[in-house]
Amino acid sequence: MHPLDWTILFSILALIVGYGIWKTRDIKNSESYFIGNRDLKWWTIGLSVMATQASAITFLSTPGQAYDEGMQFAQFYIGLPIAMVILCIFVLPRFYKSKVLTAYQFLEKRFDVKTRVVTAMLFLIQRGLAAGLTIFAPSIILSSILGWNLQLTTLVIGVLVIAYTVSGGAVAVSQTQKQQMIVILGGMFIAAMVIVFKLPTDVSFMDTVDVAGKMGKLKVIDWEFDLHNKYNVWSGIIGGTFLFLSYFGTDQSQVQRYLSGKSLTESRLGLLFNGIFKVPMQISILFVGILVFMFFQFNPSPLHFNQSNVETVKSSPYAERYTNLESELSDVHTAKKEAIYSLIDAMHTDTDVLVAQNRVNQLMDEEKMLRKQAEEIIVQLDDESDLKLEAEDKDYVFINFITNNLPVGLIGLLLAVILAAAMSSTSAELNALSTTTTVDIYKRLFRPEESDQHYLMIAKIITGVWGVIALIFASFASLFENLIEAVNIIGSLFYGVILGIFAVAFFFKKIGGSAVFIAAILGECLILILFYLKSIDAINLPYLYLNAIGCLFVIILASFIQQIMSPGNEEQLAK
Repeated sequence: MHPLDWTILFSILALIVGYGIWKTRDIKNSESYFIGNRDLKWWTIGLSVMATQASAITFLSTPGQAYDEGMQFAQFYIGLPIAMVILCIFVLPRFYKSKVLTAYQFLEKRFDVKTRVVTAMLFLIQRGLAAGLTIFAPSIILSSILGWNLQLTTLVIGVLVIAYTVSGGAVAVSQTQKQQMIVILGGMFIAAMVIVFKLPTDVSFMDTVDVAGKMGKLKVIDWEFDLHNKYNVWSGIIGGTFLFLSYFGTDQSQVQRYLSGKSLTESRLGLLFNGIFKVPMQISILFVGILVFMFFQFNPSPLHFNQSNVETVKSSPYAERYTNLESELSDVHTAKKEAIYSLIDAMHTDTDVLVAQNRVNQLMDEEKMLRKQAEEIIVQLDDESDLKLEAEDKDYVFINFITNNLPVGLIGLLLAVILAAAMSSTSAELNALSTTTTVDIYKRLFRPEESDQHYLMIAKIITGVWGVIALIFASFASLFENLIEAVNIIGSLFYGVILGIFAVAFFFKKIGGSAVFIAAILGECLILILFYLKSIDAINLPYLYLNAIGCLFVIILASFIQQIMSPGNEEQLAK
C-alpha cells in the first residue's frame, strides 16, 4: 500500500480516537461511563444507533453478499421502519419513565430479579459472541493488506479496540460515532463513484444496470412465501420485524444509545431517523456490491478473492491444478464479456434478448463451477494441513477490489471507513456488555453497597474481560460462510426469546415473573433445538423465523403456565 494511503488511514483513525479521548476526559462517575450524560440531540442519537449496527461486517460482507446473491438481502430490512414506530410508541416511554440504566432493570420492576438476570445472561451470551465477529471482520482487512497471520491480526485489532473502549465508556462511543458515520457514508459514496468511472467508456451506466438485472442481480422483492428462500418479503416482515424489535428494543448496545438522549422526544426522533435512513443506506451498500460485480464482468476477476489463500495454494502440490483453473476462468471471462456486449446490443435493438441473456447466464454458471472447484482445493489443502484456511471468500470481495483497483489515497480512505465502523460497533458492544454485567449481575447480586468509584473501576475491568472473551470467539469466526449472516444468525438464536420476555412485560399484565421465567428457559431450549435440526437438514426453517417463533412461544407458554400456577390470582401477581 502506498505511503499516502497509510497516512490517510492512520490520520483519520487518530483524529477519531483522539477526539473521543478528549471529549471523555472529565468522566468521573459510573453512570456517565455507562450511558453518558443524558444530553444527546436526536441527530447524534440517530447516527449513533446507525453506527452501532453498521459494523465493519456491514462494509466488508454486504457488498460480497450482493456480489454473490444480488439485492435480495435488502428484504431483510423491510421490518425495520415498522419496528422503529412500535418502539417509539410502546417501549421508549416505559424506559424513560422507569429511569433505568439497562433494559433489564425494567424487568425486575415488572417481574422479579431472576427474570432480570436470566434475560441479561441471554443478552450477554449473544452480544459477547457477536462482538467476536465484529473484531474479526477488520482483521480480514489488515491480514490481507499486510500479509499477517489472521489470528495475529485479530489479536492486535482486539487489543486496540479494548483499550479505546475501556478508557472512554459510553460518551466516547456516542461522540466518536458521529465522525465515524460521516467517514463511512462519504467513503462509500466515493467508492461507488470510482467504480462507475472505471466501467468501460463504451457501456453506459444504464446499460450496466440493465445487464445486472438480466443476470439476476437486481431482484429486490420476492413475494413468494417459500421456506427454502432465506430472503423474501415475508421473512423480512415477519422475521425481520421481530428481530429489529428485539435488537433495538432490548439489546443494551442500542438501548444505551437512546437512553442517553436529552428527552423522550429526542430519542424518538433519533430512532425514527434510523428507521428512515437505515434502509436506503443498506440498499446503497448492496448496490455498491452490484457495481463491483459488474466491474468484474468487464475486467478480469480472481478465481478466489482471499489472496492469502491463493498464495498458500500456489506454494502447495495443488499449484498446477489451481493454475489450470485460473486459465479456464480467463477463457470463460473472455467469452462472457463478449456475450455481455452481445446482450447490450440485443437490448438496444430489442432482438434475441432472451438468447443473449441465456448465453450470459450459462457462462456465469460455468464461472461458478470453476470457483467451486477452487474452494474444494482449498478445503482439501486445509484438511491435509494445520493452516486453517477459510474456503469461503465472499467477505474478501470488496477488500480485494479496494486494494487492487482504487487509486492511491482512496484506498486509505476506504480502509479507514471499514476500520472506523469496526471501532464504532465493537466499542458500543463492549460498553454494553460491561454495563449489563456490572449493573445487572455484579452490583445487583454480589456487591450492592459499594461506592460509585468502585463500580466505575469494575466496569473498566469487565470491559477488558469481555474484550478477551470476544477475541476468543473471534478465533472461530472463519467457520461462518458470510459474516453479515453470521451476526444475524447469532442474534436470531436469542433475540426472539428476549423479545418475548419484554412483550409479556409490556402487554400482558396478568402474567407474573415465575411463568415468564420458565417460558423463557424452555423457549431458548426450543430455539436451539430448531437451529440444530436446521443445521443437520432435518427441517427447513430460515433463521429469521426463529425470532418470531421464540417470541410467540414465550408469550403463549407463559400465559399457559400462569393459568396453571394461579388461575384466580393473575391481577395480584401482576402487582
